[in-house]
This record gives sequence, C-alpha cells and structure tokens, in this order.
Amino acid sequence: MKDETTPGIYLMGIGGIAMGSLAGMLIDLGYRVSGSDQNVYPPMSTHLESLGIPVHLGYAADNIRRASPDLVIVGNVIRRENPEAQHVLKNGIPYLSMPQAISRFFIGDSRSIVVAGTHGKSTTTSLLTWVLAEAGLDPSAFVGAFMNNWGKAYRLGNGDLMVVEGDEYDTAFFDKVPKFVHYKPHIGVIGSIEYDHADIYPSFHAVLHAFQQLVDLVTPDGVLIINADDPRCWELSRKCRGKLVSFGFSPNAQWRLLHVDFHPGEVLVTYRNPLVRKTETITSNLPGLHNVFNLLAVVATAAVVGVSPQSVQTALQTFRGVKRRQEILGEAKGVLVIDDFAHHPTAVRETVNALRLFFPRRRIIAVFEPRSNSSRRSVFQDAYPEAFDNADLVCLKEPPGMEAIPPTERLDAQKLVETIGARKGGNAHFFRETNALLAFLAEFCSPGDLVLSMSNGSFDGLPHRLFEKLRNGS
Repeated sequence: MKDETTPGIYLMGIGGIAMGSLAGMLIDLGYRVSGSDQNVYPPMSTHLESLGIPVHLGYAADNIRRASPDLVIVGNVIRRENPEAQHVLKNGIPYLSMPQAISRFFIGDSRSIVVAGTHGKSTTTSLLTWVLAEAGLDPSAFVGAFMNNWGKAYRLGNGDLMVVEGDEYDTAFFDKVPKFVHYKPHIGVIGSIEYDHADIYPSFHAVLHAFQQLVDLVTPDGVLIINADDPRCWELSRKCRGKLVSFGFSPNAQWRLLHVDFHPGEVLVTYRNPLVRKTETITSNLPGLHNVFNLLAVVATAAVVGVSPQSVQTALQTFRGVKRRQEILGEAKGVLVIDDFAHHPTAVRETVNALRLFFPRRRIIAVFEPRSNSSRRSVFQDAYPEAFDNADLVCLKEPPGMEAIPPTERLDAQKLVETIGARKGGNAHFFRETNALLAFLAEFCSPGDLVLSMSNGSFDGLPHRLFEKLRNGS
C-alpha cells in the first residue's frame, strides 16, 4: 500500500508510449507515480488510468508542488522554458531523462540487448522478447509500442536479459545524445540506417555518427548484429570491438537469406543456419519483406543467447504482433481496416507492398497523415510518391502543426498529391481535415477493399472511427 512515505516520481510528458510505459514499470517497482502532459490519448490514456496514475493535463509549476516528488523524469518533448522544467531547475529537485531512468532503475547489471535502426525496432524488440520469454529466459523489456500479447509496452522479468528498443532520437533538453547511448548494450542489433529526424540531424553524416556511438559502446565481450544488406551497417561494423554477426541476402551474411515465398497470409523464409551449416525454413504470418529481415534478426539474436531457431518458430505461432504495426482493426461491410505507424517513405512503401502480397485480391486504399517532424518537411517531398505505387487509391490529409516548420522547409502536401495522382491516373485525393476524409472513405469504400491508415500520431482516431462507421452503417 503506497502512502506519503513511499518515494514519489513525477514524469513530465507522461502521455507518450515510452514515458507512459516507464510510469507503469515504476509502479510495478513500488514507487508512487504521477505526471503531466499536454494531451493524452488511447491506448496510453487508458493504460495510465488502469494503473491509477494521476495525470495533469497541461504543464504548471503547481503540479510539481502538489506532487512533491523525490525525483522528476523529463521526457524529450519538454523544453527548458516549460514551467514545470523551470520549477525543477530553480528548486534543485533531482531529475533524470527517460533513458537515464531506464538505465538506473531497470538495466543495472543486466545483459542489455539494444535493438536499433531506422525501421523495424518495435516489431523486432517485441518478437525477440516474446521468443526469449517463451524459451524460459524470463527477460525484461522496454518497447516503443504496445505488445499485443501482454497489452503493454514493457515486461519485468527475473532473468538476466533486458531487451530495449534503442531510439536514435535525442534524449532531453539537458541530455542531447541519442537515447540508446544510455542503454549499455551487451548485444547491439542494427536493422537499417537511413536519414530521418530532420529536426535534429542536419545531415545523413550526423545520423551515421549517432549510430557509430552505439557501435562504440559494444564491449570486446559483446556482440554486434547487423543487416548485411545495408552498406551503412557494414561501414559502422568495421569499428566494432565485439563479435560481429550478420544476416541478410548478401553472400557475406552469416545468417544468409536464400529464398522467400510470399503467400496470402503466410511467408516461407529459407535461410542458411551457420551454427549447424545447413539450410532451414521458418514460417511466418508477419507480412512483407521488411518483416522477413526483422524475423531473421530475431533468429540470429536468439541464437547468440542460446535459443534455437526451432524455438523461434514455436514462439511465432503465438506471437500476436504489435499495436499499430499492420494492426487489423476488423472487417465491416466487407471492408478491412488496418492501422499502422508508418511515416518514413521507406516504411510507407514496405507497408503498402507487404499488404499487397498478403491481400492480393483487395483494392488497397492508402490513407496517410504526414505528421512526424521529418515527414512534414520537404526533405521527403520527392521520396513519397514512389512509396504509394502499390496502392490503388491514395488519400492524404494536410499535416498538422505546419506552423512549427519554417516555410522554406515545409512539405507541400497538395503538390505531393498531384504528383502521386499523375503516377496513378488521378487516383489521389487531398483533404484539409479529418472529418471530410472520414466522410469520403465511408461513402467510397466497397466490399473487398482494404483501408490502410498510416500516421505516427492519433490521426484524430480516423481508422477506429471509420471501422465503427462502417460497422454501424452510420
């Protein structure tokens, strides 16, 4: 039973997946937890409510005064001028960044497996955690998305392994290093490296430097696992002091992909197992080539800690995926509605292509909200059109918060729709607000269609609202 004598921890920016998950982990350790955020929406709002964590909407110094915390954890959305941050700094209240807290409270002396890369981190981290748990290793985990098997984005186990999703985004206003720098990798996994986060990385060289810091942290008795098909991964791996393990189609890959057969609802992956020097096949229900690479990364990483590919196959049969990663919300009036987190052009392309292979007979309606700091910028203006080539129809909503982007750096969403339409015979539509887009989809969709909603934000609840509208006939 928690009371005033229980140490209190206050989280600024508690509504994000990472911060909200950390709040749950601290509750499980027995701390008294509270926090604040500007906006909190499902699934994190319902998660925090279920844990009984008080959340202040909006930031004010009085929130901190009333909570009287022993420690404040500051999310990376918080700026120095935030009134709560100013109160903490002026009054000498102890504070940490979120990654510093993960390291202090949860990694400790554990063997940390840090899963990094521009794409696929959440799925790879979740699947690896599920595999290790099913194999009896009882790992802890910290993921950037809700794992459907457990209904949360973390796991606290009693084993000596902790699997951490390693984000390259910076840590806090007082801690300007990539988050994964704090995670003490015994095993580092890098699935891909592309340019992203244009708001904090001025060039691709800066992105490479960030990942180089992760490679440098792998100790001589540690392991670095890389995608052999990504030349940037190879480039960085040359400086690794630990053992190198590689996977991919490349002849240089140790865990070498030999063949992939895509069928509706199923993927057969044939690869070379270097431990037994023979060809093996694994069956997956995770759509797309990108998930083949995620799967092989898990197979290779699991083998490093003594879990066999056969155990991976067994665990796959009960793995229920990750929330908002090609998540099927349901089918109503013959229309299948899928919600996805994709926002980078590569992620958009691979998600659309994956569903084309899994659902070859359906008309794919790709609905996209460019909302991330990079996708709202012109840096990807020329990369997005090709990403939608395998969709039958594209609907794009005006990005929110464009006033925060300098005018010369903004994505021209209307021009993007025109470019996509020129490639697709006019099958692209631009919408300024969500309600108009929802009304269009409800009227336009026909039995046999697949609506793929893609945004790294709530998208004003669009996919869920569409499914309910179709189901209720309203």
